[in-house]
Amino acid sequence: MENNITKQSWLLLTVLGLIWGSTFMIIELALDGITPFWLAAARISIAAVITNIIWLFSSRQLFLTQAKDWPTLIFSGVFATAAPFIALSWGQQYVTSAFAGISMASVALLILPLSYFFVVSEKITTFTILGMFFGFFGVVILLGPEVFLTSNETKEAYGRLACLFATFCYATSAVLTKRLPAIDPIGLAAVSLTSGAMFVIPSAWLIEGGPPSVSEQTLTYLLILGLFPTAAATFLRIIIIRTAGPIFMTLTNFQVPLWSVFFSIILLNEPFKISMIIALALILIGLAISQTSEIKKVIKINSL
Repeated sequence: MENNITKQSWLLLTVLGLIWGSTFMIIELALDGITPFWLAAARISIAAVITNIIWLFSSRQLFLTQAKDWPTLIFSGVFATAAPFIALSWGQQYVTSAFAGISMASVALLILPLSYFFVVSEKITTFTILGMFFGFFGVVILLGPEVFLTSNETKEAYGRLACLFATFCYATSAVLTKRLPAIDPIGLAAVSLTSGAMFVIPSAWLIEGGPPSVSEQTLTYLLILGLFPTAAATFLRIIIIRTAGPIFMTLTNFQVPLWSVFFSIILLNEPFKISMIIALALILIGLAISQTSEIKKVIKINSL
């Protein structure tokens, strides 16, 4: 499938960046009233119900050709929803929402090499390698020396690693989604979220026990998480990947850390370290360098 980047692609990318950028703030607020695994289970389940209802009424078939790939579809669904949502919810118990948002910028650093090996249309260039070099050092600074210590009572180092693991999950699922045969985007979102729910609900029950009772405020946060950054964002993400490609989709990572930092500092009044600014700058520089070809495309589009 060839990539087709249009003005609509950039609009969808902007909306997705804003939605995802605010997600970490909502997770931070929701964690005051619910455990991390059940938080992930709730947001995925709510989104799965919404998307399946929409798909049911659309009366569309899932695979649009004779080609089918159920294993990849289910695997990518788990890696797009359950695994990263669990990692982020657990990690944000110990790190700020700004850190979680900044770590998401490294998704592109993983998608680039994965796309080169698993997506025929994607190529590695000198700019790609140079950009990954900058981004790598940004991630090292972001993680900090604490992750190499053998003991950490606050578990902040483990929280940082959990957030980075979530980025690996997103990168893997993005590449797998691009490799799927022709498929209905609504059905893809519904199956992905359903796969995630079937994985995370038993995991939450096994690790944290039965679902806890929550306050109306926490329930509101869960509904917001399920509707916007999970259901709506899943649709947007799939549409962008299927039409414009997984590397183009990573451009949203320029926005996500900036929005997450804004919400963290302005609305949550969370602490912000100078090392995070340096890490953010290096990661964004690396992304800008590696995405040179994509930036040229938008210049060309705007000149038409």
